[in-house]
Amino acid sequence: MKRKIKLFFTDFWPTFNIGKNYFTDLLSINYDIEITDDKPEFLIYSCFGFQFQKFNCIRIFFTGENFRPNLNECDYSFSFDYSDNPRCFRLPLYTLYFDLDNLTKKKNVDELMTHKNKFCNFIYSNPTPKKRIEFFRKLNKYKKVDSGGRVLNNLGYNVVNKIEFLKNYKFTIAFESESYPGYTSEKIIEPMIAGSLPIYWGNEFIGRDFNTNSFLNLNDFHSDEEMIEKIIELDNNDELYKQYLIQPWFNNNKINEFANKNEIIKKFERIFNEKIIPVSNQSKVFSKNLIINKFTLLKIFFKYYLRILLHKIINFSFRKFKIKFDKIRGE
Repeated sequence: MKRKIKLFFTDFWPTFNIGKNYFTDLLSINYDIEITDDKPEFLIYSCFGFQFQKFNCIRIFFTGENFRPNLNECDYSFSFDYSDNPRCFRLPLYTLYFDLDNLTKKKNVDELMTHKNKFCNFIYSNPTPKKRIEFFRKLNKYKKVDSGGRVLNNLGYNVVNKIEFLKNYKFTIAFESESYPGYTSEKIIEPMIAGSLPIYWGNEFIGRDFNTNSFLNLNDFHSDEEMIEKIIELDNNDELYKQYLIQPWFNNNKINEFANKNEIIKKFERIFNEKIIPVSNQSKVFSKNLIINKFTLLKIFFKYYLRILLHKIINFSFRKFKIKFDKIRGE
């Protein structure tokens, strides 16, 4: 008989399904999962709210953002970080998006090449990361890069089915929004699934996740210009291009340790079996003094929304400046 685990989720992104998601599917293999907000044993929460503060139980923090876990608020964390702390585990966001077993299947390169009738694409909605925008502009000088997102859109429509769209392209600009050790999102996975060669920038240790011979990594070049020279060379030499495409996406064609389901299950087994005093026991939110309790919740509320407000002000100001700057440049 499977052990019953009373579990709840909170503070995730709006489309996150509390009843069925990566974690429930994974944990249901070994456990009888009961989703309940009534005194759960374990809470998995993310960085999009502060409701987790109201739960007095074992808290497990998960983030797909480049955001550090606060170990004063959680007992364990799953994030991008490479950490020696026994309470912290690495679980890249791309693990949640696709069945990674598909990336270990043998590639039919000749079949993939029959679809490669377009050059390169760029699909983004966030206008603030300047690194990938600068690279887009530089590569676009060689040959038109099709931009199908809200940023620098030159197609006249927004791409709906991204994977299907990518299949026709030889290259995909797969830049992260920022560079931080371990920070690897779904950006590089999407072209891999579609069989398009990723042009990557971001995690400087990306070789611990994927086979760097299977894509172009800006960190392997001295400059944007040197990388673009390589792209031009591959664009004009199909046999050389195929040498990259035929490579397995993973090192030795094995899913890396950070995305391996068996390894992740072992980490949860340890969490479920360890006997610890939850950090939430120290929180003033659970004070028997009603005044202290309410004041603490109010303080948390204002602190969270002040952070959101500041982020929106900074982002809005940047967008206004960029629009004016682009008009001056005549773009």
